[in-house]
Amino acid sequence: MTVSLLVDNIGELVTNDPAIGAGSRLGLLEDAAVVVEGHRVAWVGRRAEAPAADASVDAAGAAVVPGFVDSHSHLVFAGDRAQEFAARMEGRAYSAGGIQTTVAATRHASDDELAANLARLVAEMARQGTTTVEVKSGYGLTVADETRSLAIAAQVTSETTYLGAHVVPPEYADEPAAYVDLVTGPMLTGAAPHARWVDVFCERGAFDAEQARAVLRAGQAAGLQARIHANQLGHGPGIEVACDVGAASADHCTFATADDLANLAAAGVAATLLPGVEFSTRSPYPDARAMLAAGVTVALATDCNPGSSYTSSMPLCIALAVREMAMTPAEALWSATAGGAAALRRDDVGRLAVGAPADFMVLAAPSYVHLAYRPGVPLVGAVYRRGQRLS
Repeated sequence: MTVSLLVDNIGELVTNDPAIGAGSRLGLLEDAAVVVEGHRVAWVGRRAEAPAADASVDAAGAAVVPGFVDSHSHLVFAGDRAQEFAARMEGRAYSAGGIQTTVAATRHASDDELAANLARLVAEMARQGTTTVEVKSGYGLTVADETRSLAIAAQVTSETTYLGAHVVPPEYADEPAAYVDLVTGPMLTGAAPHARWVDVFCERGAFDAEQARAVLRAGQAAGLQARIHANQLGHGPGIEVACDVGAASADHCTFATADDLANLAAAGVAATLLPGVEFSTRSPYPDARAMLAAGVTVALATDCNPGSSYTSSMPLCIALAVREMAMTPAEALWSATAGGAAALRRDDVGRLAVGAPADFMVLAAPSYVHLAYRPGVPLVGAVYRRGQRLS
């Protein structure tokens, strides 16, 4: 028998449904309620009109928002790069080379060690309101290690991404073309059954445009959808490649031209911005205002990884997006929920509407604005995923 739950006395409800709340993109409702039946939302509206339910939760006037959709993370790894971070804070520039440190540690870790670290980070994310997370491979860079990384990731999420083309590993340093052949051949064959996405780091020190296209096209031929690390360290061809292959998302986009933004908008490719990276590496922040003005769909994600952004906090990313990238609190929240869903080509998560999974959080605050207004404060009071309370 399906049990229904009434979440009552919501001071401010964010639905991300423009049909609700006088056309606001956030679909705001005040003095609201939500009814959950089983795993899904059954009713949304004014609390005075709420139907009866088997059980109820009093939100006590707090804000309720959709669960965060973190569409870019690297959680299958071993080891620590705190010394690298300290060196950057002393003035050393960030480059892609530090990835090799994590590759070495990950290769030497057992499946149980990788799974335990992954579970720890996913739980950490959930406590901060993340109910949907994408997880990449990319720290194994052998057929066996990439395959096992994705198999482990698939135990916690359906949003798994094959990133064999993260960097060229040391054993192929003099044969990058041979490594691309491995990534598009035997490694892809092993990884594809455990992945939904294929990704490539198109950047100096990693893979050029021709190599990136080859990796993404091979992944698409194997039934995977494309996304790409693009234009993080400088101006380059990554965004152009994303648009050419019909990627769902181009991630980073720190160095993007007006033409790049026009192409993203025209191709319907989301720009996933990762402000934790700029915070951790002291790099320039992307121009979110220019992207929004160009009509680009913007997502926010943590890029949680041990090197360039070791944060699991979507609230921190919202605060950084507002303070450092001039996004409004409403834009940042939308990008961290519905925007992340768009970057994953999902229309079921990142919103609270009838029939959608009941993924939401009750804030210890009267408004979503407090996520940026009170940075660093633990404002996520309760988290529900598919109707079940997690914390």
